[in-house]
Amino acid sequence: MRYWVIAHTVDDFYQGLVPAAVPFFVLERHYSYVAASGLALASTLGSSLPQPILGFLADRWRLLWLAPAGLTLAGVGAGLSGLAPSYPLVWALLLLSGIGVAAFHPAAGRDARQAAGASTTGMSWFAVGGNVGFFLAPALVTPALVAWGIGATAIFIPPAVFMGVVLWRHQQRRAAVAAATAVSDGSDRWVPFLLLSGVAVVRSIIFFGISTFLVLFWIRHLGAAKGLGGIALTTFMIGGVLGTLVGGRLADRFGAVRTIRIGSIAALPALILLRVAPNPEVGLALAVLGGVALNIPFAVLVKLGQDYLPRRPGTATGVTLGLAVSIGGFFAPVFGLIADAHGPQAVLTVLCVVPVVVIGLAFLLPEPRG
Repeated sequence: MRYWVIAHTVDDFYQGLVPAAVPFFVLERHYSYVAASGLALASTLGSSLPQPILGFLADRWRLLWLAPAGLTLAGVGAGLSGLAPSYPLVWALLLLSGIGVAAFHPAAGRDARQAAGASTTGMSWFAVGGNVGFFLAPALVTPALVAWGIGATAIFIPPAVFMGVVLWRHQQRRAAVAAATAVSDGSDRWVPFLLLSGVAVVRSIIFFGISTFLVLFWIRHLGAAKGLGGIALTTFMIGGVLGTLVGGRLADRFGAVRTIRIGSIAALPALILLRVAPNPEVGLALAVLGGVALNIPFAVLVKLGQDYLPRRPGTATGVTLGLAVSIGGFFAPVFGLIADAHGPQAVLTVLCVVPVVVIGLAFLLPEPRG
């Protein structure tokens, strides 16, 4: 399992690299804000839309090379983008990087589940690996680009190549075992899986909304300094990591469906408390609480999706860990319109209501078989 946790960290680092690098394309290349948003869109399109197709292919054929190749492509595409001389080439490289991310997740999720067995805690560590990689990216990329310019994205290529080779060798060692592993005889349950995907999508919308506007809420509504606004986002993300691990423990003890319901219900008061935070300092504790509550179902959704589609674990992972998570990013412009009209606090107000939808869907989920 440790190979998959580390590989997931490295892979999702390149998802986090893109938003960290976009401001430097604006500053150094003088791209417009529309052009800058197009770069983020390229990465999102590449990482989201192909995942169900790649998941289907990973289920149809073992394709043990897919995760190592995807991870390598994610790093090479993102790393070369800062060296590309023209906007279309930058856009294409970030699209390819996103496709690499999309190629990694279905195969990695399938094989990580095999390594974890019945343990949701094991899958929660796999999910946390991705969270850590995404959160590390701004901390490492921003100082490098400040010091050496946008071309410094290239210095982040070697970790992807190295980890791709390590993961490929790991896959080669387990190739014989994988070839002998039979596909589960359980029947796929598409209706529960679609309900579960709905939970994942709505949860992703909430997560992206808070991640995008929490700093602005701290600065413009609570009157905090910019530095404290950044700390608020960090504490929210730390809470998310803790919530993912807590969710895995709860699922192993109380069951996946019950854990998703617990997390969905807990998110409602946690987000309300965050919205009505009386001052920035108290709000930091509430940001941690919000991150924990919102992320309790995260890894559980991935494992339960594989339980609903036992014959298609790659497809299930591609949707729950890939497509559904990425879809949340497409709602950012909607929240932007709300913020432009009524301020960032209005975005958090709207997000306080959205968990009601998640709760309703969660209580429609049936228990997995066997």
